[in-house]
Amino acid sequence: MSAYLAVIGECLVDVVHSETSAPKAHVGGSPFNVAVGLARLEHDVVFAGRRGDDDYGRMIARSLRAQGITALLDADASPTSVARATLDPTGQASYEFTLDWTLPSAGELEDKFCALARESKPAAADPENADRENADLQHGDPAQPGPLEHLHAGSIGAMLQPGAETVKGVLDRARAVATISYDPNYRPTLVPNREEARRQAEEFIARADVIQASTDDLDLLYPERSHRETMEAWLQLGPALVTVTRGPSGAMGLTRAGFAEQEAFSIEVADTVGAGDSFMAATLSTLRGMHLLGASRRAALREISTDQLATVLRTAARAAAINSSRFGAQPPTADELAQALES
Repeated sequence: MSAYLAVIGECLVDVVHSETSAPKAHVGGSPFNVAVGLARLEHDVVFAGRRGDDDYGRMIARSLRAQGITALLDADASPTSVARATLDPTGQASYEFTLDWTLPSAGELEDKFCALARESKPAAADPENADRENADLQHGDPAQPGPLEHLHAGSIGAMLQPGAETVKGVLDRARAVATISYDPNYRPTLVPNREEARRQAEEFIARADVIQASTDDLDLLYPERSHRETMEAWLQLGPALVTVTRGPSGAMGLTRAGFAEQEAFSIEVADTVGAGDSFMAATLSTLRGMHLLGASRRAALREISTDQLATVLRTAARAAAINSSRFGAQPPTADELAQALES
């Protein structure tokens, strides 16, 4: 496997109810949708999320294979998580969850990522060199990186315990070789204590290089201050880039170089399921195209210009618009996105 992008977080089965159609089951979860979005944009993707050894778990496994995504974890004995989504007449979704978010330890997950790294390298010429390479991977030596270039985390997987603490540990281990992105995608029904949710979100923000949130996230987490004030406060915690999606009002972004805005593209909305995840995937894809992902490029990412930020926002907003023009989380392919940007 060549250098890849990884996503860690929940995968589940969405059972969608609406006033106009019978319930439909399909694979979802914000991190899973980001992984699919990256794969459709022609990146090698590894997904670290749990699933059960049941019908829904096998549905998830089939979806991963169909998208060409490598699953880091095998199925386990617990039931696959389920989200029941209800669409209102405007296509906005509300959710109820039945979740299990228990992961192997951060060390075990690191071992699995290291195993992928070893598979991607030619065999060492002698045992002593093999031991040295393995030690470099285990300790995240930037001079001897494995193929992991970027790791995305977020949503329920970075809020719900006990797995969220494991995700935090994985990010700490990965930072030496990879850049990190985070999307809180905050669900008050799962973490009703706002202060606890803020603390948890800010711990992840401090570990990340790229942040994406929605205005809904900001309103729920920080109702006492403006969106711009929250973006500025988050940037001070350490990230290079903070973007915020604003639904029909477009998106905005903030870096150390400055602030930029992007109007929403005019479309006929089918629903908004997965729109933010398509935005995230296109953001990471664009940054990779600018050669700004990977720990060795972290300093360059922190120097991203406002022109580059504007390009990121435009591309990501177009990807979100394509997703919202069709039912369910259906991120665009690389060809679809390129054609839309040219038109």
